[in-house]
Amino acid sequence: MNEETPEVTDDAVVAAAPNEAVDAQDEGSPARSRVEQLEQEGDIAADYLEELLDIADLDGDLDMDVDGDRAAVSIVGADLSQLVGARGEVLDALQELTRLAVYRETGERSRLMLDISGYRAQKREQLVKLAEETVARVRETGESARLDPMSPFERKVVHDAVAAAGLTSESEGVEPRRRVVVLPG
Repeated sequence: MNEETPEVTDDAVVAAAPNEAVDAQDEGSPARSRVEQLEQEGDIAADYLEELLDIADLDGDLDMDVDGDRAAVSIVGADLSQLVGARGEVLDALQELTRLAVYRETGERSRLMLDISGYRAQKREQLVKLAEETVARVRETGESARLDPMSPFERKVVHDAVAAAGLTSESEGVEPRRRVVVLPG
């Protein structure tokens, strides 16, 4: 080799490659990168939940998706009511444990949503209906309406439905007695 030409080693090529990859990624869509991150969260969550189902000797199929700005994992199976619990308390606990498992692997806080046997989907429908009825009542009376205490998931669904109907809402109180208040326009 000529003394004037520096020797190119594999290390030099590897060192240059990350910069090129970053430049190419910058030109690409940052949303795609976020979707890939959410898909990774879903994969980690699914692995964790699969192990949990095996330990508990429960049959369930896992479905992973990206729903808006969060990963969503659903478990469906014969009888998984014990994983939902009364008013979804066990489901809420499993969701938090799953989020911790994702955090342990990624080092980043996850907003992953877990559903079991369609519990949250059905609950969402009920809450949207409640929000619509409450919005109608608030518009009719012109007075604020305070709803019963709700979980963070339930409050979020109601806040979103109230906003979609053109009114505002706020949360008041302290967990576990935190509730939504729908305000007149």
